Amino acid sequence: MAVLRREKGQSPQGSRIAVSILIGILLGCVFAVFYPHGFFSSNLTVSHRRIANSNLQTGSSSCESPDRIKMVKADIVSISEKNAELKKQVRELNEKLQLAEQGQDHAQKQVLLLGKQQKAGPFGTVKGLRTNPTVVPDESVNPRLAKLLEEVAVRMELIVALANSNVKTMLEVWFTNIKKAGVRNYLVVALDDQIVDFCKSNDVPVYKRDPDSNVDSVARTGGNHAVSGLKFRILREFLQLGYSVLLSDVDIIYLQNPFDHLFRDSDVESMSDGHDNMTAYGFNDVFNDPAMGWARYAHTMRIWVYNSGFFYIRPTLPSIELLDRVAGRLSREPNSWDQAVFNEELFFPSHPGYDGLHAAKRTMDMFLFMNSKVLFKTVRKDPALKTLKPVIVHVNYHPDKLRRMQAVVEFYVNGKQDALDPFPDGSEW
Repeated sequence: MAVLRREKGQSPQGSRIAVSILIGILLGCVFAVFYPHGFFSSNLTVSHRRIANSNLQTGSSSCESPDRIKMVKADIVSISEKNAELKKQVRELNEKLQLAEQGQDHAQKQVLLLGKQQKAGPFGTVKGLRTNPTVVPDESVNPRLAKLLEEVAVRMELIVALANSNVKTMLEVWFTNIKKAGVRNYLVVALDDQIVDFCKSNDVPVYKRDPDSNVDSVARTGGNHAVSGLKFRILREFLQLGYSVLLSDVDIIYLQNPFDHLFRDSDVESMSDGHDNMTAYGFNDVFNDPAMGWARYAHTMRIWVYNSGFFYIRPTLPSIELLDRVAGRLSREPNSWDQAVFNEELFFPSHPGYDGLHAAKRTMDMFLFMNSKVLFKTVRKDPALKTLKPVIVHVNYHPDKLRRMQAVVEFYVNGKQDALDPFPDGSEW
């Protein structure tokens, strides 16, 4: 009974121990789940692992062979070169794309270049762009010529004539009357040394180009048309330097200062080979084709050509493009006539397979800038027209140039009223 009472007396204490053990086991399980690496040493273990991994990588890297390093460097260089090549190809493709797009939106781009876009005004008030901007002068093209033009030109413009020894006598008549007309801004481009000496002896501004085998052979021995074709190459430098040029053949008599009678609103302002209002300024020519029946009449537009021996040209991009086009064709087509090529490039419109020149042009007054056909067929026979004094007379229609030039001087300068009478309307051969 005593033993039984002792056992019953110890029962509460034993149950508390059992509960404590159970709680400890449960807490151990919880910590085992949430702290598998231990409650106090988890960060240290992770740190050890990181250090171990780092040491492993370092050891691995230090074990790399020099050959492997060289291979890696070679790969890097190769990749860099390929990258540079790809960049180059991308740049070239972009340039080609830009060139391809230049033909599109041309008018829009021109507006952006020249100024802001404008709204169209009321009916009858809208005027399109006529005068192209001049190029930026580039003295590096020809410093020697640039220095000379600073002395000769007036307001960035001058008369320019090409001459070799074959036209020496006409050249003298040419510059003598230029001086009488009070023109100071003129220059002779000498194509041989004899002309250089002749001009200097007569106090005439002269310029001799640097040697050029392509030009010099023609300049020394070429005939009138061959020499005339050289001007399109030579004039380019004048325009690049920013000067407007009144290009003149030497078979021209100056009676007034031509710069007082120019409009300067176009790229090219030229005298005409036309002999009346229709031929000089253009007309509607009706072509008759009877085989077409009701539609037998076809309307065409006609105009006599511009004279490539007397025209005013401004230093604009279309003007320089015109010179390049004509000079290029004359070099490729040696039997072609420079005046025909000049007009074809100036007037032919764009069409399939051909991009036309976008140049503004103006026809000079045919009675002020007179060709010899107008003078000898019309003016000299009309009492009213005989009283008019032209700015220049170009003896372009007649081969007996010197005699007719002298007669023009006698008539207009010296007042000899019958000086023009002995000559036929046309040529005698």
